[in-house]
Amino acid sequence: MKFPKSYKLKEVATIIDAKYIGDENFVVEGINEIHRVEAGDIVFVDHPKYYDKALNSDATIILINKEVDCPEGKALLISDDPFRDFVKIGQYFAPFKQANKHISSSAEIGEGTIIQPGAFIGNNVKIGKNCVIHSNVSINDYAIIGDNVIIRSGTVLGADAFYYKKRETGFDRLKSVGNVIIENNVEIGANCTIDRGVSASTIIGEGSILDNLIQIGHDTIIGKKCLIASQTGIAGCVTVEDEVSIWGQVGITSGVTIGKKAVLLAQAGVSKSLEGGKTYFGYPAAESRELYKKMAITDIIIKEYRER
Repeated sequence: MKFPKSYKLKEVATIIDAKYIGDENFVVEGINEIHRVEAGDIVFVDHPKYYDKALNSDATIILINKEVDCPEGKALLISDDPFRDFVKIGQYFAPFKQANKHISSSAEIGEGTIIQPGAFIGNNVKIGKNCVIHSNVSINDYAIIGDNVIIRSGTVLGADAFYYKKRETGFDRLKSVGNVIIENNVEIGANCTIDRGVSASTIIGEGSILDNLIQIGHDTIIGKKCLIASQTGIAGCVTVEDEVSIWGQVGITSGVTIGKKAVLLAQAGVSKSLEGGKTYFGYPAAESRELYKKMAITDIIIKEYRER
């Protein structure tokens, strides 16, 4: 998430009452998670295991719970609870805004777009030309939808990420301040849920088609011309490259990449990144040709054993 304007390090430190290391006039542009950070962003880290990754990332301000050597050209914000303060910064710049009508007056809706009765269009949503938004669709704040998009009944765009920190008293939610982007010529079936990015965007690429009952997690990027069948669940921070086909009841763990033109057969369970241009099935998902060979060999062994 980019701030509405540039801020100085000292100003941001004041928001969370944190000590800082670096020039007080150091420029701060926004906040982001580690997988989407850019120059000028704040990233948070609260475990020594990930200190080096955060300090060496593209982020230029590290919100951290220990004083460490600050890399050249960067700054530190020292906090006793970086998770809490990351949320606090996000809510300071992008707080939740209550809606008071079904279609927000701040929403921009393109020529020829049809909004069926019962749909909810949130604050600062942008919808392109010649779209059809069916009844009982919820499009939450700051979503961006291109031209010629169809969204069928019951779908929710922009719910908060499933991202929590366990405390002794329960779970703290990392309140999302990102959005959802749906590019041109996308079709989304009924009762799908596409979560907003924690601090960046969840993206559905141009020309992709989603069946009914699909879950797509925060900050996931679906490429162009992908086909995704019903009851597929894709966790957060996944990259699905262009022209991938995903069949029914596939499950994909967080942080992996599915290569261009891969095919995931029904009920595949993906636990690691997969190369493009190949077909996969099973759990953990493996290339189908290799699995078929193993299955054939197993059948031969069983047959020979029984014939003894």
